Amino acid sequence: MSKVDVLLGLQWGDEGKGKVVDVLTPKYDVVARFQGGPNAGHTLEFDGKKFVLRSIPSGVFQGGKTNIIGNGVVLDPLLFREEAEALEESGLNLKERLLISHKAHLILPTHRLLDAANEASKAGTKIGTTGKGIGPTYTDKISRNGLRVGDTLMPDFKEKYESHKKRHMAMLAALDYDGHTETEDFKQLERDWLDAVEYLKLYEMVDGEFYINGMIEKGKTILAEGAQGSLLDVDYGSYPFVTSSNTIASGACVGLGVAPSRVGRVFGIMKAYCTRVGEGPFPTELHDEVGDEMCERGREFGSVTGRKRRCGWLDLVALKYTTMLSGVTDLFMMKGDVLDTFDEIKVCTSYKINGEQTEHFPYSIEHDIEPIYHTLPGWKSDLSGIRSEEDFPANFSAYIKYIEEFLGIPVSIVSVGPDRDQTILRNDL
Repeated sequence: MSKVDVLLGLQWGDEGKGKVVDVLTPKYDVVARFQGGPNAGHTLEFDGKKFVLRSIPSGVFQGGKTNIIGNGVVLDPLLFREEAEALEESGLNLKERLLISHKAHLILPTHRLLDAANEASKAGTKIGTTGKGIGPTYTDKISRNGLRVGDTLMPDFKEKYESHKKRHMAMLAALDYDGHTETEDFKQLERDWLDAVEYLKLYEMVDGEFYINGMIEKGKTILAEGAQGSLLDVDYGSYPFVTSSNTIASGACVGLGVAPSRVGRVFGIMKAYCTRVGEGPFPTELHDEVGDEMCERGREFGSVTGRKRRCGWLDLVALKYTTMLSGVTDLFMMKGDVLDTFDEIKVCTSYKINGEQTEHFPYSIEHDIEPIYHTLPGWKSDLSGIRSEEDFPANFSAYIKYIEEFLGIPVSIVSVGPDRDQTILRNDL
């Protein structure tokens, strides 16, 4: 009987999950997304082309693999159609490679309005959502008011949709946001959304939990792909500046319907530094030319939103916390090449809070936290052309070793650029 390996981000998202899944996919029969929505953009670059996947698993570029959108995902049919049609234009026969779980929840047009209305009502305490309706969709799911992919196949789907829309309009009215549902723009959005539902029905829908467990019984290899990052987990992240789902490894069990005993290795992806997009606390954030240089060299702009990412030194306090939560077995370090130009590299090894030093990630990081840094010498050389660990500069190898010893976890993959061939395997996976 096989196991389900889990791949997830360990920071605030944007760690490079899409590229790693694409690199790992040849080893797996099935790649499954287990949570998140179209606010998560996984960027893949190869053969001189760039692709951004928002809801579709990153294994679709490898032939002969099955890709599944699991029940833990929230899906916008309209955005899904845009994404799917773009992939099909590139030559992919997506309908042969993709399955969708009946139990995945649908993002409705009114969810987008509720997202905007809720954010506007927060005034100076905004969360910084992408405005795509993810939060309100998960809210409906938890309050048992959701509409699911399987409902699109039911004869009373239109009636169900109208009932949900009516309830949302009442909520918008209470937030003084009701006028927006009467605009021609919204009516057109709704028509396009309903058309996209018909497109969605062209794909094979399955009971995802039975399908995944059937693959396990057959000995098939399965990779569970997470979205966002561990520090955005709704329970364990920097609440309330988090996403609306569980982004840590246990989320794969719920989001795909597999038992904890079926989980095998847990691959944790990290950048060689830290980034965060949108609102929320960020202890190691840099507000100087070093942070600006990281942003420019790392092309740190959101693949879906286009928003500029905030940048800072690597936070090992936070990493130790997220690796603990998910039982990470292997670290994958991305974007080491972004730090090529710096004379020295800093890593945060503890926090000073109210005059006391700690290595524990605190309940709240919204207040004054002074990061305590350890400084290492930079390598001052171009990593992007390196294809073998033996060619690493000594100071870069020392940086990797310091991280491994601090966390007690091996760095099994090192990425030195965005392309597939800029991925260096250090340990057998």
